[in-house]
Amino acid sequence: MKGMTTPSDTLTRPDGSPLRVLVVDDEQMLADLLASALRYEGWEVTTAGTGIGAVKAAQETWPDVVVLDMMLPDFDGLEVMRRIHGRDPNVPVLFLTAKDAVEDRVAGLTAGGDDYVTKPFSLEEVVARLRALLRRAGATSDQRASLLEVGDLRMDEDSHEVWRGRDEIHLTATEFELLRFLMRNPRRVLSKAQILDRVWNYDFGGQANIVELYISYLRRKIDRGREPMIHTMRGVGYVLKPVQKPA
Repeated sequence: MKGMTTPSDTLTRPDGSPLRVLVVDDEQMLADLLASALRYEGWEVTTAGTGIGAVKAAQETWPDVVVLDMMLPDFDGLEVMRRIHGRDPNVPVLFLTAKDAVEDRVAGLTAGGDDYVTKPFSLEEVVARLRALLRRAGATSDQRASLLEVGDLRMDEDSHEVWRGRDEIHLTATEFELLRFLMRNPRRVLSKAQILDRVWNYDFGGQANIVELYISYLRRKIDRGREPMIHTMRGVGYVLKPVQKPA
């Protein structure tokens, strides 16, 4: 496997914090090698060697991307992805497959995987593919820490200015905090309990209807007359996603 070059720019989450990567492979040496290369990118890396361990790690860390071996000792990568996507349907997955396992690659992509590399692979190829997936998912590079961007939605945390495209959006203080929480977690489903805890600190006694009310306020200002970015995941919570551009 080839050595790594110094990263030309560091990708981060929109709030400037390190990206979180989950590496799943039952070959410990390979998992450790991948983890070392990805930490060199400035990312936080968690490893797992089994399907059960991978699902547990995903629940604990909420990764921004998953590197997933197709063959695991307890159950296969497709089942791991299904369980992870059951909680976070938008997290990108990069499959690791055997060179001659064409059926595995087709099955992985058909089931909702985003990309794959075949073994043996170069570390540079894995990093390049992950960077591409993360950019598509909303990771940012070399931006001012105060500026959040998700699609055409921009927020300056210092000036409290918000724009959708060229239109400035005027928000109340509470609407701003709610939108900031959503923008710091793009493509991530946030439960009403999480939103209450972060935005209101349970000042409303845990009443989830206040979340629904303020989500409706935000939708009127952010989405009205435009392609929607705020989506309801019934029985789960809410997610902010950039509008998909037509192919």
